Amino acid sequence: MPPLPLLVFVVGMGSLGAEIAAVRLLSPYFGASTIVWANTIGVVLVALSLGYWLGGRLADRNPTMRGLCGIALTAAALLALVPFVADPLLDVAVDALDSVSAGAFLGSLIGVLGLVAVPVLLLGAVAPYAIRLGVTTLEEAGRVSGRLYAISTAGSLVGTLSSALLLIPLVGTRRTFLVFALAIAVVAVLGLLPTRRWIAVPAAIAALIALPVGTLKAQTESGHVIYETDTEYQYARVIERDDGSRILELNEGQAQHSLIRPGTVLTGGYWDGMLVLPFAGLERDPRRVAILGNAAGTMARAYGRFYPDAAVDGVEIDAELSEIGERYFDMDSPRLTLHHEDARPYLRRTDARYDVIAIDAYRQPYIPFYLSTREFFELCRDRLAPGGAIVINIGHPEDQEELEKVLAATIGEAFPHVLRDPYDDTNTLVVASAAPLSAQRLRAVARQMPASLRPVANSAATRLGLPLPGGDVYTDDHAPVEWLIDRSIVEYAD
Repeated sequence: MPPLPLLVFVVGMGSLGAEIAAVRLLSPYFGASTIVWANTIGVVLVALSLGYWLGGRLADRNPTMRGLCGIALTAAALLALVPFVADPLLDVAVDALDSVSAGAFLGSLIGVLGLVAVPVLLLGAVAPYAIRLGVTTLEEAGRVSGRLYAISTAGSLVGTLSSALLLIPLVGTRRTFLVFALAIAVVAVLGLLPTRRWIAVPAAIAALIALPVGTLKAQTESGHVIYETDTEYQYARVIERDDGSRILELNEGQAQHSLIRPGTVLTGGYWDGMLVLPFAGLERDPRRVAILGNAAGTMARAYGRFYPDAAVDGVEIDAELSEIGERYFDMDSPRLTLHHEDARPYLRRTDARYDVIAIDAYRQPYIPFYLSTREFFELCRDRLAPGGAIVINIGHPEDQEELEKVLAATIGEAFPHVLRDPYDDTNTLVVASAAPLSAQRLRAVARQMPASLRPVANSAATRLGLPLPGGDVYTDDHAPVEWLIDRSIVEYAD
């Protein structure tokens, strides 16, 4: 028979470890915003509460170690299945929710309910069941229950830290679930011996750990997947099209974050507009450029080609995207310096002054709230050289302008001059500066630009206009960007 403290410890470890790993499963589909975390934590807490109630009832009906270990083994088996059913279940959920344009709040809530609610409920049943078995006299009830709950909490702490800092980075999300499931199963089987058939459960889980993860999606509608990985922050894949171009997709193709076309550094997309819009204020070539959200280096390549004397700082929180850029996107500009950290802490730390700060750090479906506030844009302003400009890409559902209005109003608190370029139906570029901005200046500077950039600049000058009015100003204290985006998605459905 396993010691009760050991069983309680590994179950506590698996409960919270599964919570951390569950967010990793949801993130490629719904992001990792506070809403997704709130849904995950909320579902886990409700499931644990129901498990405590259920465990107490079952313990009174059948107060045996075999009954307790049977519950734990069942929970381990279900926990091991989670990463294998996640992709098909979440694919179906996303397709169904897309048909009604539901936001990530509802999507992530349904996802975490379907994936981990039942195994976590059964794991929650273990602690009260164990207390029932551990208490032999009324006088020791408080001491035994206190000790077991303390051990369970210690296991939860170990599960949280080991999954986030050790298992997920080293072995990936799928094997993280399997490691926790195996630990619970091995201890639970000790309480079911001498019946040997139950050994098949931990043996099967161990075999699943040994299986290679394999390719997640070898083919897409837009081309052939030539590389994919689960990074520390997200799922990333490189797709090669029939024409030889390559795109970097993050999080199940919710957004394309880098593009390379054979024979040119131009893309035909919004990245090109971000190369020319700063010249609505700049009167000379940039000497130093910061790209916040460098990804695989689309803009860095272009700045290096058109402005070879400019020093470019590529800021990208996900170091593995830089490796992808160097391997698949020719990100080898000699004056490019990579900084693998979050955009805002980088700006706060650096003493550099930039002629251009290009902001392409937003991730779908949500954007980091701290990159949408007045304080952030004031920080950008403080890091600009005299006459410098910021340019930002704002993605949004077609005909939904609320996010752009909010960001325009917020940017306007930090910069006296703001203009917009409605590049296409789902991307608007905004340029801002302490110096005057105008389409006329952009046209004038376009005459001195490299020949391939002139049409891009002239086209942008034609679209350039005043920012949309009516948005709220976001601050570090109040920036409900998740609500705003969910509301835009629902309104788009209507």
